[in-house]
Amino acid sequence: MYNFLQKNRIQLIFLFLGAIGGFLYWKFIGCESGTCAIKSVWYYSTLWGALAGYLTGDIISGIVKKKKKNESSL
Repeated sequence: MYNFLQKNRIQLIFLFLGAIGGFLYWKFIGCESGTCAIKSVWYYSTLWGALAGYLTGDIISGIVKKKKKNESSL
């Protein structure tokens, strides 16, 4: 379990930040009419924010790993 957390820490940090961002988006912007599928319920916007955060963290993690690999081969 610890190895998994160490290996994926960037993705998990961004997942957490994305979930917070999604919740705050619902809280302060949201959808007043209730017809917006994603913005009308707090857990939808939180889940979408978490997904966006995880994907962003995965991209950043890939860039960091690629940079480290290139530096170690020099």
